[in-house]
Amino acid sequence: MMKVLVTGAKGLLGNDVMDALKKRGHEAVGVDIQELDITDQDAVMACFEAEKPDAVIHCAAWTAVDAAEEEANRETCRRVNVDGTRHVAKACKAIGARMLYLSTDYVFDGQGSRPWEPDDPVSVPLNFYGLTKYEGEQAIVENISSFFIVRIAWVFGVNGKNFVRTMVNLGKTHDRLTVVSDQIGTPTFTYDLARLLVDMIETDKYGYYHVTNEGDYISWYDYACEIFRQTGQKVEVVPVSSAEYGAKAVRPFNSRMDRSKLREMGFQPLPDWKDALHRYLEWETVL
Repeated sequence: MMKVLVTGAKGLLGNDVMDALKKRGHEAVGVDIQELDITDQDAVMACFEAEKPDAVIHCAAWTAVDAAEEEANRETCRRVNVDGTRHVAKACKAIGARMLYLSTDYVFDGQGSRPWEPDDPVSVPLNFYGLTKYEGEQAIVENISSFFIVRIAWVFGVNGKNFVRTMVNLGKTHDRLTVVSDQIGTPTFTYDLARLLVDMIETDKYGYYHVTNEGDYISWYDYACEIFRQTGQKVEVVPVSSAEYGAKAVRPFNSRMDRSKLREMGFQPLPDWKDALHRYLEWETVL
C-alpha cells in the first residue's frame, strides 16, 4: 500500500483518482484550493512534509482555456500551472516522492495529421493555456527526476462540465446544432484514466505518456453524432469549421495522440471511447 497525495482532488479528474486509489487499497490524501494553495511554495512544502506521501498525482490546474486568453487572467493562470507545478515538483524532490503530472495535447502546435508521440519535440503551443502547461512540464523536468508526464485530450467525466453533458443538455432544447468538424482527436474518460494513473504510480516506469481512450480518431462533429445516436435524441448536427464557430483561444486541428507506448511499457490501454461514452451515459441518467 502507498500513501498518495492528489492535488485538485475535487475536480473532474481528481475525484475519480481519489476513488481509484481507495479501491486499490492505497491511502489517498486529497487537497484542493480550500486546503492547499499550490501557488504558495511554503504552504506546499509544509503540507508535503506533514503528510509525507510516497507519490503525488498533480491534477490541480487552471483549465479555463478561453479565459486564459484574457490579459487579466494570465498571471493567475501562469501562477497555478507553472509556479504551482514547480512548487509541487520541488516538494516531491525534498521528501523523495514520485510525481505524476497531467498535461495536455495543447502543448503541441496542433498542425499536421500524424499522431503526436510522447517524445515529439514541442514547438509553439497555440494558446496561453497550452503554453503554461508546457512550462509546467519544464518545471518538473528541471526539478525532479522521478516523474510521469501524462498528456491527455478531450476529457469527460461525471464530476464536472464536459462536452457530452453539454450536448445532451442542448439536445433537450434544440433540434439543430452546429459542431466543429476540422479538429480531430479522441475522448478521454476520467474513470478509465484514473485507473491507469494508479497503475502508473505503482511502478517506476517514468517518462512521458500520451493517454486517451482507444478507438478511431474523430472530429467533435463525429463525437456529437455518436452521443445523439447513443442517447436516441433526434438532433440534426451540422458540421462547421473552427473559423465559422469562433472561439477566443485557438484550438488544435490535430489532437491525435499516439498511445502505443502504453502497451510497450506493459500498461493496459483504456477501453474504446464508444464503450466509455456508453458507460458514462448510463451513469449520467442516475446522477
